[in-house]
Amino acid sequence: MTAPILHPLLRFAPGQALKNWAGNLVYSTSNLYTPAEAAEIPALLKKMKKVKVLGTRHCFNDIADSRYNFISLRLLNRVDPVNEKDMTVSFEAGISYGQLSPRLDESGFALHNLASLPHISVAGAITTATHGSGEKNGNLSSAVRGMEFILANGETLQLSRERDGAGFAAAVVGLGGIGVLGKITLAVEPTFQVRQDVYEQLPMNVLASHFDEIQAAGYSVSLFTDWQSDSINEVWLKNKVTGSFTPPDAFFGSKPATKNLHPIAAVPAENCTAQMGVPGKWYERLPHFKMGFTPSSGVELQSEYFVPREHAVAAIQAIARMGHLIGPQLMISEIRTIAADDLMMSPCNGQDCITIHFTWKQHWPEVKLLLPQIEQALKPFDARPHWGKLFTMSPADLAGRYKHLQEFRTMLRHYDPEGKFRNDFLSKYIFNNA
Repeated sequence: MTAPILHPLLRFAPGQALKNWAGNLVYSTSNLYTPAEAAEIPALLKKMKKVKVLGTRHCFNDIADSRYNFISLRLLNRVDPVNEKDMTVSFEAGISYGQLSPRLDESGFALHNLASLPHISVAGAITTATHGSGEKNGNLSSAVRGMEFILANGETLQLSRERDGAGFAAAVVGLGGIGVLGKITLAVEPTFQVRQDVYEQLPMNVLASHFDEIQAAGYSVSLFTDWQSDSINEVWLKNKVTGSFTPPDAFFGSKPATKNLHPIAAVPAENCTAQMGVPGKWYERLPHFKMGFTPSSGVELQSEYFVPREHAVAAIQAIARMGHLIGPQLMISEIRTIAADDLMMSPCNGQDCITIHFTWKQHWPEVKLLLPQIEQALKPFDARPHWGKLFTMSPADLAGRYKHLQEFRTMLRHYDPEGKFRNDFLSKYIFNNA
């Protein structure tokens, strides 16, 4: 690639490899191009035989990897004024939630939910069905109302929920296989404040008998456990500040925290969003970690599985029985709920879900041996892995859990017939190496 149509190539020092956020994955090329304007992308694509878009590099597997070229959209972060009639906002796809959210709030608007990290890019989050929490809240991709892709041949594809129906539902969680996502339109709502109250040591047997009530107790509810006792270590309740809400003195047998806590109790909470019921802006409470801080050193691994809501208690109990195996490799687990959506490749397609998340020590050989055992324990519940995290499920097993896979595959072939955006991950899990 030559300079005239490009922002200067981001080069790395000799011997320096391009890695993901956690450092567990060394990407297969360091050829990274960063256009300064969206108008540069079509000409760039025409010169490349193979390419992937690289976002904030928070995926733990090789879903975004390329052996050839990367494009970064980080300089493309313009935001249009909110369309107050349609209650939507449109913006360039290089922006992160941490950049977008304050701009929305200043205009009096909010998004319905956020992930635990505000540092991640909006485009990367929606294309992998990343989520926040709340039994009535869909994942982050469920807020999408329109998308604009730049296809392999440089042409522009515009899709909207209102106009394009099934085509839109197929494309939102696109796994990076359609084209370069140039512009996104999300639904917004009036801004709001949130308070966060944390409780400690929720008895596991109470969780089993009152799971629905516990999840209904907050706008967003997170349960943190290390699976090493008969209790959930911490319960984080996030509630919109309305009326005269008063948190209970005890919460299903758990006790109120007396200070701000990190999900891992032994770690200082300075990087975490404020707790103790102190009201704050929606984007300063819905995530678990502050935008202004690095949430951790990144020396970790992550896996996560989506389980249909009706199997929640049985799935949690199945994992709890494995606590003696999981404990030595685990930093912390988080259990959350997400509402159903109609997006074809979303793990929540057609079903309300819980997620069981694992933050592992960076001991991949040991974790790699554990994951098949976890997947076997969750197999009776038709668990689906998070697209951007570590799993060992076979392509055949994964395909059997997505009834729209053939339709999605056909769409990718239609928009990218030469496979310009296809990589090893897509070849293995979507195209079955065909």
